[in-house]
Amino acid sequence: MKLFSKYDIILWTASVFLIAGSFFIFPGSGMLTLIASILGVSSIIINAKGHPLGQFMMIIFSFLYGIISWSFSYYGEMATYLGMTGPMALFSFISWLRNPYKKGKAEVRVNTLRLPEVILMSMLTAAVTYIFYHILAFFGTANLSLSTLSVSTSFIAVYLTFRRSAFFSLAYAANDVILILLWSLASLTDTGYISVVICFALFLACDIYGFISWKKMKLRQNEENLSHNH
Repeated sequence: MKLFSKYDIILWTASVFLIAGSFFIFPGSGMLTLIASILGVSSIIINAKGHPLGQFMMIIFSFLYGIISWSFSYYGEMATYLGMTGPMALFSFISWLRNPYKKGKAEVRVNTLRLPEVILMSMLTAAVTYIFYHILAFFGTANLSLSTLSVSTSFIAVYLTFRRSAFFSLAYAANDVILILLWSLASLTDTGYISVVICFALFLACDIYGFISWKKMKLRQNEENLSHNH
């Protein structure tokens, strides 16, 4: 609990309350979705503090979300979270554990990506997008264009998470916007999915908070390192 500020606790409590409330108001998406949603928002807030536990929770969330996506034929989401986000969360969990800011401290050391790596990431993203587009088209994925774009933003997000860049939260925020659109379309068929839309709207707010938190964390780490060197 020492990890969290009063604002963190208020944000988490409000998010859980709104998620749970939306599931009672718009029933139909199932208890699994409720559990996954609470787990997901908890993971985001813990990630905002740079704690590796958030990545461990993301592994479990990815598995549950993959099952939920399969139920609505969002095979892109299923493949992305089971085949990419989940495994990359495992690698990120290991990476964050191996790169603490200080010895014995749970906070991860924030990294800065150089231009060559940004170019490499862009090339990898283009390749992943191209491959997944054809795979998803073959399986008749619903809302193909948005599903493919979701794969692209998810790949950027997991790559930046693994590399401990503060911008991973912004990439996830972009992915949240796409998922809000995807599940809004799904809710036109089944109103039970409105609760999923609300869930990702809360994810969006928390991811923006996560980016702000990491920028502050990076600034503090740099200042402390500079002070220590002097």
